Amino acid sequence: MTARKKNHDWLALTVEEPIEPELPICDPHHHLWDGETARVVPRYLLDEILEDTRAGHNIVSTVFIECGAMFKTDGPEALRAVGETEFVNGIAAMSASGLYGRTRVAAGIVGTAQLRLGAGAAPVLDAQIAAGGGRFRGIRLGAAWDADPAVPNHRTRPPQEMLRQDDFRAGFALLAPRRLTFEAWCYHRQIPDVTALARAFPDTTIILDHFGGPPGVGSYAGRAKEVYSEWRGYIGDLATCPNVVAKLGGINMEVNGFGWHERPRPPSSQELADATRPYYEYTIEKFGVDRCMFESNFPVDAVSCSYTVLWNSFKRLTAKYSAAEKAKLFHDTAARVYRLGG
Repeated sequence: MTARKKNHDWLALTVEEPIEPELPICDPHHHLWDGETARVVPRYLLDEILEDTRAGHNIVSTVFIECGAMFKTDGPEALRAVGETEFVNGIAAMSASGLYGRTRVAAGIVGTAQLRLGAGAAPVLDAQIAAGGGRFRGIRLGAAWDADPAVPNHRTRPPQEMLRQDDFRAGFALLAPRRLTFEAWCYHRQIPDVTALARAFPDTTIILDHFGGPPGVGSYAGRAKEVYSEWRGYIGDLATCPNVVAKLGGINMEVNGFGWHERPRPPSSQELADATRPYYEYTIEKFGVDRCMFESNFPVDAVSCSYTVLWNSFKRLTAKYSAAEKAKLFHDTAARVYRLGG
């Protein structure tokens, strides 16, 4: 039996049939964990993600993104994060057996490593690659930081300008020789740091998570137009870096300030599309479909909507796009960037 989401009954108030159910999708951003009691979804393992991916959309493959799950409790501290990759690779192996259906869960794995160790990060990266069983594709080390205490910093408590620091960059330089990508998870005023990093390391593929995290809580509440205007300028500059790819999604978290979780019923896919359309359209305009991919950010975004409604919102946003453009946004760009081979 699957574990129920804490907001299961609320999510059930908005039910939709999937739009374009045959369209192949690679979901390039989800998590897997257990025991996360502070989350709206305390357990999200193979059964739980399959419940979502089997709900009507054609999810052919997924990419796991690190979330601090199942770290080892002993051994060298720098290597404890390898436990997460071992855990996820086990789930990926179960999925690859075909016993649980055709969706290949965690066909790609992105783990973490403390890149601020500089050259000392090399054995960690090599251990992660080995633990991934041929599925390990990249590193995410959260940089999300804001001066406003109402805007939650990343769990690893990064310094303000981590992406610009010499120790971090010494570790970052180890990624490209290993064919590893980097996931940039930051807030919108840190996007210039991502741009500077991309220009300093043009041979490393950087994936911008969640539009660069435009916040809408704390001191940013009620300032949506101002935040969007700032964000546009930062994104336009970042898009000039050919080694950067953008993930389209992850904008339905509490920190984004839309307040979906506070409403009497969950938003429809049309409401989601209408409220967030400017972020999607501008990013696609600047990056192009060859450097954009839709993401679910589940189960985090389950605080605001169901998996089916979320992907319906993406399909509404692209209703006038060509079949070739949709193929890239929903599957092909992600499969290429993460080297999934299908």
